[in-house]
Amino acid sequence: MNRYPLWKYVVILVALLIGTLYSLPNFYGEAPAVQVSSAKPTIKVDLATQARVEKILADQSMSSTGIFFENTGHVGSIKIRFNNTDTQLRARDLLQQKLNVDQNDPNYTVALNLLSNTPGWLSSINALPMPLGLDLRGGVYFLLQVDMKGALQKKITSLAGDIRSQLRDKSIRHQGIDRNVDSITIQFGSTEDAEAARFLLTSSQPQLIWTITPAGGSYKLQGEFKPTALKEIQDNAVKQNIITLNKRVNELAVKEPVIQQQGAERIVVQLPGVQDTARAKDIIGRTATLESRLADPLMSTINVGEIPPPGMDTFRFGENRLGVFKKSVIFSGESITDASAGFDQNQRPAVNITLDASSGRTMQEVTRENMGKPMGMILFEKGKGEVLTIATIQGEFGSKFQITGQPTTESANDLALLLRAGSLAAPMEIIEERTIGPSLGAENIEKGFKSLLIGFTAIAIFMIMYYLLFGTFSVVALAVNLLLLISVLSMLQATLTLPGIAAMALALGMAIDSNVLINERIREELRNGAAPQTAIAVGFDKAWATILDSNVTTLIAGLALLAFGSGPIKGFAVVHCLGILTSMFSAVFFSRGLVNLWYGRHKKIHKLAIGQVWRPQEK
Repeated sequence: MNRYPLWKYVVILVALLIGTLYSLPNFYGEAPAVQVSSAKPTIKVDLATQARVEKILADQSMSSTGIFFENTGHVGSIKIRFNNTDTQLRARDLLQQKLNVDQNDPNYTVALNLLSNTPGWLSSINALPMPLGLDLRGGVYFLLQVDMKGALQKKITSLAGDIRSQLRDKSIRHQGIDRNVDSITIQFGSTEDAEAARFLLTSSQPQLIWTITPAGGSYKLQGEFKPTALKEIQDNAVKQNIITLNKRVNELAVKEPVIQQQGAERIVVQLPGVQDTARAKDIIGRTATLESRLADPLMSTINVGEIPPPGMDTFRFGENRLGVFKKSVIFSGESITDASAGFDQNQRPAVNITLDASSGRTMQEVTRENMGKPMGMILFEKGKGEVLTIATIQGEFGSKFQITGQPTTESANDLALLLRAGSLAAPMEIIEERTIGPSLGAENIEKGFKSLLIGFTAIAIFMIMYYLLFGTFSVVALAVNLLLLISVLSMLQATLTLPGIAAMALALGMAIDSNVLINERIREELRNGAAPQTAIAVGFDKAWATILDSNVTTLIAGLALLAFGSGPIKGFAVVHCLGILTSMFSAVFFSRGLVNLWYGRHKKIHKLAIGQVWRPQEK
């Protein structure tokens, strides 16, 4: 009656094995490490850089306990773990010296960091510790408000220039173009011109809905953004700002930074371990600009140290080269309305660029006069220019053109990203700012886990005293629930925060409540005179419906918090929902497996070790 088939025990053993493996990394602690990342947009950190770092360390007989390459969000970094802080500091100084030829203008950021002590065989199966949130590690928190009016105004300005150019090309006369917050209004003297313009712009500007209204002898053609186009502009502004912030935060060498959208117009930036608020604000709010210039047709690049031709500007192009450019600027980054990776006519990787109307006209004139000559894109940050690319002008073009010569599709994607994300798509304002010290974070960890341990111990003592052997089964199931919850959070790489620890404590209460229901159901069957084996089977079966109802209703509340909450509330909701799911497995499936393993092998049982069973006295 109370026996599990073999496959159920196999499921339990597999769950325990996976839970143990993926929860182990959280108990190894952290080791000193050095992180190498790019300090310039033109310098890419890849596997070749990793091999170079390994050679530098090997030449100096400096051993490490692990070297790791990470590539997230088009930003690569190398992390090297060491046994002690002395080796860490010596490695940092060595790599800083060897990787950067010019210490005043470094190509790579070499920073101190901390890495998990997780053994390599665990890391190979992606068993990693849970990242800790700001309240546990300490750091800086920013809540940024994106100025959507600024994003719309930038788009409106770009469209107005394009529309003016299109009407001029088709010889459609108008009396002026007015730019509003989210629409464009064009004045016409006759209904024929207004209709001709509407026919032209409906096909060339599909983002806008065009309507004609009479206005005292003249006619107004008004274009308003479609709801889908409006949402796309706003979403792209937030996404581009997030991409830009990711690229900038990489300079801080932050471990597990959190940069994510919150609501429609806000961005949350969490930088664990960073205590210099002023520097973080400077990097996040930095402005970057793009420029396009003609390169010297005879000597577009030179080696570092060579003398450039007179009257030319030079900017770094890679590690050991300089790009040589004329001083006049063809267009700047503000003129780029779109940049995307694609392919040229020979199916080679390329970058498609779209400029606004005025810059398109300038580009047409420049390319017509400079056919076959080199032109480059330069990114300016902190007053220093970095050459992104130098390409040969192969034909006359205007507002839409391609940059060819990209070696791989990945490099084309990276260049398109840099062209789009060189500056923020829309202005941002810091509306909330918090700094948490590392000592406070360590204190929060200690207090949080101490409260969790005290709660678990108190529950264990009560359950064993009150339910005896069945209480012991419940405590083992509770420990398994905690193990599975930690392992699931580690597998998902969910950031653990102080509210998350509170949700763990709540999960313990929810899990043990299920066992209390089961034990009391078994007691009730025993009071009614059922045989012990029957009481176990009926008790588990009858308790299951009640446990399912209570957990589902609580899960609904948790999902609502997850869907509509933000920040600490969402962190609490994640752990809370996962805790409910693991508790249903451990309190019912695993707990019954233990009971069946202990009592199922006996054909006849006279008494269950489930504590005092009170029966009504017979009169």
